[in-house]
Amino acid sequence: MTSSVTERSSVLKGNNYGGYIKMSKAVKLYLVMPCYNEEEILEMSSVKAQKLYDRLMETQVITSDSRIVFVDDGSRDRTWEIINSLHEKNPIFRGIRLSRNKGHQIAIYSGMVYSAEQGADCVITIDADLQQDIEAVPRFLEKYSEGCDIVYGVRDSRDTDGFFKKATATAYYKFMRFLGCNLIEQSADYRLLSNRAVKALASYKENNLFIRGLVPEMGFKSDIVYFHVSEREAGSSKYTLKKMMSLALNGITSFSIQPIRLVILLGMIVFIISVAMMIATLIDHMRGVTVPGWSTLTISIWFLGSVQLLSLGVIGEYVGRTYMETKNRPRYFISDETEDGK
Repeated sequence: MTSSVTERSSVLKGNNYGGYIKMSKAVKLYLVMPCYNEEEILEMSSVKAQKLYDRLMETQVITSDSRIVFVDDGSRDRTWEIINSLHEKNPIFRGIRLSRNKGHQIAIYSGMVYSAEQGADCVITIDADLQQDIEAVPRFLEKYSEGCDIVYGVRDSRDTDGFFKKATATAYYKFMRFLGCNLIEQSADYRLLSNRAVKALASYKENNLFIRGLVPEMGFKSDIVYFHVSEREAGSSKYTLKKMMSLALNGITSFSIQPIRLVILLGMIVFIISVAMMIATLIDHMRGVTVPGWSTLTISIWFLGSVQLLSLGVIGEYVGRTYMETKNRPRYFISDETEDGK
């Protein structure tokens, strides 16, 4: 580790937000951009990414065989056609196409694994719409040159989000930390991983991937880069509320059994309340106090029924995920990739 850090440590730091760095040894960087029905924004994003790569190559920060990899997550529009066209115009662009839509996490993962297999020194993942500021990439590389195997991208603010999204995102990060998951607060899937970090990530075999939780588990040297999120220039986000809820649930069930413990605690509390109610009812009976009790009985039935259904739902979610994991099915298949492999 010491020798590789020394090899990467000679840095001339830039003095502005997107400052570029001089390195003693250029690195082979693969930029992974997952895409799902992104025909409206893809060409604009490719122009920005290529301009950045041109500057980084000119200043010998990255090698000439560094690449930009688009991962088509089973798009139903012209996304794959555009990726092929970009590759034909400039071999700096590469593309892989998943056989069907597997979700954002699998798309990111497949792109990182592909990049590591191509010999990339490090991999940076960023959304294809480039709302996440691509000009922060040099600062990721600066942290990598200082010996970090993992560099987390953290939003500098949530000004572009509505009240509901901002409140729920903040609450979710706090809830995950309460459950014992070591998430970096306000982090995104904009991050850098070294080659060895990607290979370590690939050793995790679960199918229900929650990369934001897995990466901190690896324990490699890490740092943070803050970035700004801008408004989307074209099209609409494909990351719907349903997908965000699915990711949140996946994160909870993948990294904590605390919900089951909370169900047990709730059951104990309800049991204690039931015993207290039973004693109070017996005392009233012995005193000859007549209580109609219809409302109490109805509320109790509904309350206990809902607790039981909730408990079964939580337990069933874990059982279902355990069942899916035991199948050990492949996470994804690549149905196509840019032809010449350059």
